[in-house]
Amino acid sequence: MTTSADHYDVVVIGGGPGGSATAGLLALKGRRVLLLEREKFPRYHIGESLITGALPTLETLGLRERLDAMGFTKKYGGTLLWGKNQGTWGFRFTESSLYEYAYQVRRADFDALLLTRARELGVHAVEEASVKDPIFEGDRVVGVTYQERGRRTEKTVRCSMLVDASGQGHLLGKRFDLIRWHEDLRNIAVWTYLQGCNLYGGTKAGDIVAENRPSGWFWFIPLSDGTVSVGYVTPVDEYKASGMKLEDIFAQELERTEEIRTLTKGAKQVSGFRTIRDWSYTCEKFHGPGWALVGDAAAFVDPLLSTGVTLALRGAGALTDAIDVVLDDPTAEQQMLDWYEKSYRSFLDSVIDFVRFFYDRTRHKEEYWDKAQQTVDPQKTRPREMDFATMLSGLTGINDIFYRPPVPGSTKATGQRAGHGD
Repeated sequence: MTTSADHYDVVVIGGGPGGSATAGLLALKGRRVLLLEREKFPRYHIGESLITGALPTLETLGLRERLDAMGFTKKYGGTLLWGKNQGTWGFRFTESSLYEYAYQVRRADFDALLLTRARELGVHAVEEASVKDPIFEGDRVVGVTYQERGRRTEKTVRCSMLVDASGQGHLLGKRFDLIRWHEDLRNIAVWTYLQGCNLYGGTKAGDIVAENRPSGWFWFIPLSDGTVSVGYVTPVDEYKASGMKLEDIFAQELERTEEIRTLTKGAKQVSGFRTIRDWSYTCEKFHGPGWALVGDAAAFVDPLLSTGVTLALRGAGALTDAIDVVLDDPTAEQQMLDWYEKSYRSFLDSVIDFVRFFYDRTRHKEEYWDKAQQTVDPQKTRPREMDFATMLSGLTGINDIFYRPPVPGSTKATGQRAGHGD
């Protein structure tokens, strides 16, 4: 049985960072929003290392003080053992960013904070609600059917705009056959949690550490509860060719590391292993009549640069600005969502291009600096190592990609950054 329900300005599918931020930002603009989340929060999720590019949206949502109060590990930069054998090197956010630090977070707590904030701002958020199907009028999406856990009947809700933030569930991406994998970035990751690791001192204590191996790389992410997330990423083909179990590959490669072996010496494993594969993809399009994609539902880039949450939050800011215009002027929908997609893809493409270059571990650090400068500062107005820090901060500084939407009927943006509240 299906029961008829209400009409909302926007229905958001998914309560992760992209969904909760989009819903909360729309509520801040006075819009009536329903958010449908399949699970009950808090729930586990990988992607614990944030970069400062995520912070403008979090500030607009009023969450910076709460993030500090929750005691998340402060991340002032990163330490790398990468490329030619030059020893460890790295970057500090203060070299380029508007912010001194980002955070290493337990995603269960971080995501629950975002969802709670969306509710505080007026979003009607329903957890344990499985979206069944979009509702169409012609080729336009005008709502969804969903079912709450424990209830026999489905509900129907209508909306002026549907936002798919279902992450790698890809609700609309699968329905419209939009997912396109980046074949050269088809990797698999295996990770676990350790206690008793050796941490750096001072402001480097919260550093993410990345160390390359001939067939992959390790991450090392210190968390505030005393555990450290340690993971290994390798191409799927390399894994299949090895004939080994992922856990055995992890142990073998960890023993052969230099920096991370030292940091984990004497530590104890305190969780089982987890795995995920085929991370990198981009949907063929990010919007259609009555709908739009945001966050992992739209695209995900290999975790090498820790850009996942930043892409979701910056995308949420831009999409909110676009939808806000469309709700007042439905004739502007195509123009505004085209602007959103173009902005999102510009940011995304610059990240993908740099990730591909960075995966060439035969280069010197100066070559990575040069590539970052070509990407974010082609006029060479600043030292190249600062441009590298800008790249790894999530393009928070100069050459910001996301701008406020153009005036309907115009092709020019206003020149203000989306999601900053300025």
